Amino acid sequence: MRNAPHRHRLQHPAHPTHQSFLRKLGVVLTGVGAVFALVGFVSFFSALGGGGAPELFWCAFVGLPLLGVGTALLKMGYLGAVARYTAGEVAPVATDAVHFMAGETRAAVQQVAAAVGAGLRGEAALACAKCQHGNAAGARFCSQCGTSLQPANCSKCQAATTPGARFCSACGAAVVAAG
Repeated sequence: MRNAPHRHRLQHPAHPTHQSFLRKLGVVLTGVGAVFALVGFVSFFSALGGGGAPELFWCAFVGLPLLGVGTALLKMGYLGAVARYTAGEVAPVATDAVHFMAGETRAAVQQVAAAVGAGLRGEAALACAKCQHGNAAGARFCSQCGTSLQPANCSKCQAATTPGARFCSACGAAVVAAG
């Protein structure tokens, strides 16, 4: 077995310590900020009810930035875990979708490739009007569904029609399929 190539770690050796610090500091700042913001808003809204001037409203101006910084630190501390969780949930769904689309389109891609190959080789493929299957030049019936590939004649004016036509292009009468 060959030795695996040396891979460089993308993380700083102290990354787990930094991550733990960001998570702990984020919780503390978010909690302190929430308390300060709550005290400031309670002071403000109680003053609106006739309790005088809001004396502790300044706490909201201290608490809201602390709340924002604490939340940002928590996001940084948990970003890797959230990204790994999201990737673990999304990747299987995307893989299944690609496999489904590839499986469902395989026959159509093969049919198109066969038609392109026949065209490059100079073979005129005759498409069935019913199932669109490409048949060899000179075939009388579709090799896929059995429908006649021979042109039918108009029952009214006897003009030749194209395979699969339902109405005569010369007089507009209904075409009876050739047998």
